[in-house]
Amino acid sequence: MEQITLNVKGMSCGHCVKAVETSVGELTGVNSVAVNLNEGKVDVSFDAAAVSVDKIKETIDDQGYDVE
Repeated sequence: MEQITLNVKGMSCGHCVKAVETSVGELTGVNSVAVNLNEGKVDVSFDAAAVSVDKIKETIDDQGYDVE
């Protein structure tokens, strides 16, 4: 398993957290997703053979948030 922490801008409420956790969590190969709303960070544990970091970033971007 790989672990990555992404800086995400634009999250401001519980709905934002749920949107990111649900969309990323549904990706094949993602083991866990933890959003820290106050810090604007998303921790993802994933299988790099099944899903790429770019796909994870794209999924967050598709929810309307900016990934740095």
